[in-house]
Amino acid sequence: MTATYLKASFGERLKVTLVESKKVPTIGVGEATFSTVRHFFARLGLAEHEWMPECHASYKLAIRFENWRAEGHHFYHPFERPRVVDGFPLADWWLHKRPSDRYDHDTSVLAALCDAQRSPRHVGGGLFEQDLEGVPGQDGGTDRAGATPDGRTTQFPYAYHFDAALLARFLTRYGTERGVRHVLDDVLDVRLDDTGAISGVLTKEHGELTADLYVDCTGFRGLLLNKALEEPFRSYQDSLPNDSAVALRVPVDVTRRGMRPCTTATAQDAGWIWTIPLYGRLGTGYVYASDYCTPEQAERTLREFVGPEAADLPANHIRMRIGRSERSWVKNCVAIGLSSGFVEPLESTGIFFIQNGVEQLVRHLPDGGDGEALRRAYNRQVAGVMDGVREFLVLHYYAAARDDTAYWRDTKTRPLPDALAARIEDWRHKLPDEDSVHPYFHGFEPYSYTAMILGLGGLPVRPRPVLARMDDTAALREFDRVRRQAAALIERLPSQADYLAWQRSCRNP
Repeated sequence: MTATYLKASFGERLKVTLVESKKVPTIGVGEATFSTVRHFFARLGLAEHEWMPECHASYKLAIRFENWRAEGHHFYHPFERPRVVDGFPLADWWLHKRPSDRYDHDTSVLAALCDAQRSPRHVGGGLFEQDLEGVPGQDGGTDRAGATPDGRTTQFPYAYHFDAALLARFLTRYGTERGVRHVLDDVLDVRLDDTGAISGVLTKEHGELTADLYVDCTGFRGLLLNKALEEPFRSYQDSLPNDSAVALRVPVDVTRRGMRPCTTATAQDAGWIWTIPLYGRLGTGYVYASDYCTPEQAERTLREFVGPEAADLPANHIRMRIGRSERSWVKNCVAIGLSSGFVEPLESTGIFFIQNGVEQLVRHLPDGGDGEALRRAYNRQVAGVMDGVREFLVLHYYAAARDDTAYWRDTKTRPLPDALAARIEDWRHKLPDEDSVHPYFHGFEPYSYTAMILGLGGLPVRPRPVLARMDDTAALREFDRVRRQAAALIERLPSQADYLAWQRSCRNP
């Protein structure tokens, strides 16, 4: 991802060499994203039909959380900004009126589309939003919710799932065809000069390779930044205890089974299990805390969860490093991806961190001078993103009503990151807004916090008192419109499996 993005951004004005070992596999389970990833593919000039079929990709409209509140309960965190009625988000009106016990379905059309396994696009490619008219706060009126970077007044309504290994293969071809030099070799040593900067990397077959800038994409090993440059690593383990995962790749017949257009996160005794529907298989894995569960127990739990289809499938066990490097850019080395930091797979932020890191690298690339001010700015931005995501994920566990095992009881007593405790007290009296969430960009807007608080059920919150003094006619009308629009979309849109089959037929007539 880094090599292709740099090449797409600078063309022949920048020489990019990617050194990759034949012996070290990719971690291979980062298969879910959220909606900002479209900017990555747009930068590369790739349309969906050009890459999705090759990567067995599917659509992701939301995350479905199962059993986080209680056994058998589920709710969605959808990629859908709340509508605004008379100056207040529909979420506030929901908390005041409680039209049902399903916040997600009462305020979002995407929740219904996920339940019905619908595609966000019509056969022919049209986005479902073309069917929605007059949405308050989203149509440029007096209650406009705010435009996205590409000028849209609604959030782009989906992200993707894809086979990470196939995407890596696709991007390898894309990058080398456009001038990325691809060196297959093992790095034996990282050499430093008298100033402590990297002077070269010694490879087994190609000798020493030198560059002006070195990008560390060596994963949890942090071969350049943490080992060679000895940059300290700041652990998040005190508040996010999950440090391990075991994953399976499960072949399925999507035409028979169907495909929900969402990632599913199912709570377990010592963590949670992800289920990611791809075209032709499921990606699934158990993320757990090793203080509460052994690898053998985790694998057994995962296989029982999958059922007979898991028989004889090889399991991939992963030890995760949770936290971030103190600085991600030190001297002439930038760490991107897992070597920079990682905050467990919940909410699919791993690929987002990669994308953010390389986007910020392009924005902060120096002109050959010292560049220290640009490095400081880069490090502040990257640290802010990861610290913000940490807060958001800690909220998932703290606010979950589930408390039936030691793991879930302990999530309520672990130390909270700085400032989160004060924010939580604010949210008990007023749902999250721009002034009460983590102040630096981290990919999640206030509505995401609201969706989790109202879905998880473990954090008592009160409606805004002022709404009791206001006319609720428009709000009630909007709840009814959400239901009617969702029902109409379910009737009109194809299933995700049918749409992806059409997409593949167009690509291979």
